[in-house]
Amino acid sequence: MNKFKKIGLTALAGSLVATSAFAGELTATGSASIGVSNITGSNDQSTGKDWSMGNSVILGGSGELDNGMTVSMSFELDSGVDTGTGTGPFDNHSVTVSSDSLGTLVFSGHGGSSAQGAMDTTAAGDIWDQTLGITGITAAASGDDSLHYTLPELMEGLAISASLSPGRAAQESHTSYGLVYTGYDGLTVKYGVGDSGAPGSETESTTMMASYAIGSITASVSQTEADNTGAANRTVDSFGLSYTVSDDISVSYGSETFDLAGNATDEEVEAIGVSYTSGGMTISATQYEAKGAGNSASAKTDKWSLSASFAF
Repeated sequence: MNKFKKIGLTALAGSLVATSAFAGELTATGSASIGVSNITGSNDQSTGKDWSMGNSVILGGSGELDNGMTVSMSFELDSGVDTGTGTGPFDNHSVTVSSDSLGTLVFSGHGGSSAQGAMDTTAAGDIWDQTLGITGITAAASGDDSLHYTLPELMEGLAISASLSPGRAAQESHTSYGLVYTGYDGLTVKYGVGDSGAPGSETESTTMMASYAIGSITASVSQTEADNTGAANRTVDSFGLSYTVSDDISVSYGSETFDLAGNATDEEVEAIGVSYTSGGMTISATQYEAKGAGNSASAKTDKWSLSASFAF
């Protein structure tokens, strides 16, 4: 079955090769942020408060081909993640070819995602990823040097996608697919499955997620399960709740629980946050509490963070 998926994606990629374009334009957008945080407890690094900053510029271009297709590209100038050394100026970059009849094909040189990986962010927003000593579940296959294809709309509110990541050293090519349904007002349902890993240590990841918005309140639940060959399976269950106080202020709460098969202690993390947005500026404050990091019953870590981000 995987061979048919690979053949289909390869044929599609060949059919979407662009030879000429017109009416193109190039735009530039940017972002910057500054922040401060502090950790106490089991994962306290004893280095005082941690200051941070971020900045990037994204170049985007698009044009319409004389056959009606649209071609666009995105290129981020950042800290050189894709060079492997952190010394280059380039980060996420991709090329997208799309049409109403053929759907959308995205080739990501760096910073892309598999069809399953595009939806495996937890309902709480991956709050584990805050240097709290908790390791998240790796998405199915890398999104670097990958193809991600979304079919044209087959029915209202249903999006179907598939992806192919090439094999690397000691690995085979990996495939995944995803379904997203938004056909009912306020409701979003997602389902994705994909594989990754070298022969003998493969992992199949499955993500299920649902969210419902009514008025100013949005509630979300999710589960991602990683079935590992030759290792213990992991599952993360999460829920999130957000309330929009006004056009400028919102409050959120999230919880994530990581279960490692055969281990009596789960990893748990909770967070509550508030944000204020005015124009292109967002100011956020968040409090985190983690328990059981590393599946240790005695581990407990607290963290607070303040940040200001800007879009231009």
